[in-house]
Amino acid sequence: MKKYTALFIILGFLLFGSAADLSAETPGKSEPKAIIVTPPAPKFTDAERQTELARRRIEVFKRMKPNSIFILRSAEPRNYAGDVDFYYRQENNLYYLTNLKQNGATLVLVKNGDKNQEYLFLPKRSPQAETWNGRMYSNEDAQRISGLKTIVEASETQNFLQAVKDKKPFTAKDGTSIAVAAENTYFLLPFTERDADGMAEFRRENEFAKSLAGYKTENARPIVDDLRLIKSPYEIKLMQHAIDITTEAQMRSMAMVGRAKHEYEVQAEVEYTFRRRNADYWGYPSIVGCGPNATTLHYVESQGEVKHGDLMLMDVGAEYDHYTADVTRTFPVNGKFTKEQAEIYQIVYDAQEAAAKLAKPGASFGQVGDAATEVIKDGLFKLGLITDKNSDQYRVWYMHGFGHWLGMNVHDVGNYGKPLQAGMIFTNEPGIYLREDALEYLPDTPEWQTFAAKVRPVFEKYKTIGVRIEDDMLVTNSGVEWMTRKLPRSIAAVEAFMAKAEKEVSLAQAEREINPAFAVFGFSQSNLPENKFGFVFPSGKTVRQGWIWTGKSATLSGLNHVHLHGE
Repeated sequence: MKKYTALFIILGFLLFGSAADLSAETPGKSEPKAIIVTPPAPKFTDAERQTELARRRIEVFKRMKPNSIFILRSAEPRNYAGDVDFYYRQENNLYYLTNLKQNGATLVLVKNGDKNQEYLFLPKRSPQAETWNGRMYSNEDAQRISGLKTIVEASETQNFLQAVKDKKPFTAKDGTSIAVAAENTYFLLPFTERDADGMAEFRRENEFAKSLAGYKTENARPIVDDLRLIKSPYEIKLMQHAIDITTEAQMRSMAMVGRAKHEYEVQAEVEYTFRRRNADYWGYPSIVGCGPNATTLHYVESQGEVKHGDLMLMDVGAEYDHYTADVTRTFPVNGKFTKEQAEIYQIVYDAQEAAAKLAKPGASFGQVGDAATEVIKDGLFKLGLITDKNSDQYRVWYMHGFGHWLGMNVHDVGNYGKPLQAGMIFTNEPGIYLREDALEYLPDTPEWQTFAAKVRPVFEKYKTIGVRIEDDMLVTNSGVEWMTRKLPRSIAAVEAFMAKAEKEVSLAQAEREINPAFAVFGFSQSNLPENKFGFVFPSGKTVRQGWIWTGKSATLSGLNHVHLHGE
């Protein structure tokens, strides 16, 4: 068998290129790679995790009023269609305080004077349920993960809630007693009746809170929102890992975009990298827009063509252990910015720099955003895309804020009126978007029509260009740390990276070649018997058959397999 293997190797070199050609595709071992592979995920001992979670719960207790009870329920499953649900994701605040992903769990925090008590209602393990949906937490699992000691079966949750409603003592079947003679109850609630997101996410809590009498009901969201706004060293490690995964995904996409034909191919590279690096999921639907599609802020279709000469805007974020990254890069498909693309890009880049320089403890979010806005106004005015820097004309091309808090949500919780302080993480993401129909939908007033007439000749040079650059910033004691610093950002850095990285990512081509260089068809025991080439197939082996195309970037297509059986 070895002689036939050697024969095929020799034949392959003769037909498809020399060893020197093959080695040219792979950089030498001593040459540093352009694409930075995601470092290993942070690891924590049970003791470290339990200490972190206990600290968070203690901080919640500190902010609760005396004689109060906080009831925190797990997320409800979300239906996709029919009997299919979306991937289950735990409610952020319950996960923040327990690290438990189990559906049907309820955390109860009771504060009686100076005494703090913690209870967890947890579904009992069920062999039937586990057969269909996987392993559930045992009580020991939940205790090890969360550090919570007192666990009650979730089947008693409704009895407990009824006891709260009736203001009667609750005793579980196992003898666990929970004092419910509280004056104050805390729930996660909508901020107002017009808080559509809160009304949907906290539906059960809102309905139950309204059914209570004899309590002062408090919304617990401001408590946990304030805590989540300041990230601990533990959280920062998790967020950095999510950002590192996203950085590699962006790099791989920049490397292969010149060979892609459609946006969905580039999106596939992103999300392949997320899964390859064990991200939980994405933190929000990936935005992958080329050419005119880059001017739509939340473009998620990914159906457009990828064309040389256009810009690709990619706004993507991996989620790891409930923490998400949010990173945007805009880069030329062919690896080189045009003059007009570079002019718009540089304005956005300079706006980012201005914001970062002002961001430090004590500065307000608004002040940092204003610094970015002034740079954009000035740049647009110099190009002739606005005629008045002291008006809202710039909003035609820059219609969103400069950034937002980042954490367990992509648009994370927290008060934007608070001065910046160490441990906060926010995005720095100015942008300019020249939609091709932007001037057609301005208000029909003399002022706006005059504006349109003046800027239209300049607009024609730049229309369909969309640029956003977004980096994740950690506020430190003296300024900010660019958590996305490994990802090329300047025009020169982007172009240099793309030129080098292109050789490091192979693009799997699904298209069939019309004239394959070499093909083997029907490669099986029956149609390639021993008397032709002397091959003998061992029994019980699986042998692939079909067309195999080869070339500089080999692709397998149209393959199936047969099982060979015999004594």
